[in-house]
Amino acid sequence: MDIQSAFNSGVEGLKNAQLQASEAAQAIADQTSPRQQEIQVQPTQETQTQSDEQPQVSDGNTNITQELVELRVAENQAKASANVVKTADEVAGTLIDVRV
Repeated sequence: MDIQSAFNSGVEGLKNAQLQASEAAQAIADQTSPRQQEIQVQPTQETQTQSDEQPQVSDGNTNITQELVELRVAENQAKASANVVKTADEVAGTLIDVRV
């Protein structure tokens, strides 16, 4: 693996981590905003006769927990990618020092 490839891998990993963190943060914000916290009411008997499908009540805590896990994964990915870039930088520096 050449140094440029290591740099590119590290930078790509940082971009992916940023995207993943942004998506997870947006999902958390969407779930916790006041407009999203409306209580879903079970359908009355009258509406049940009109439709065989019942609305599913989602557990918001489960979704938020999953998004928090995604944020932590993105954080770890960013740290790992930063270490890749740092190591590639150190290797490039060592190669330059050896050749001079």
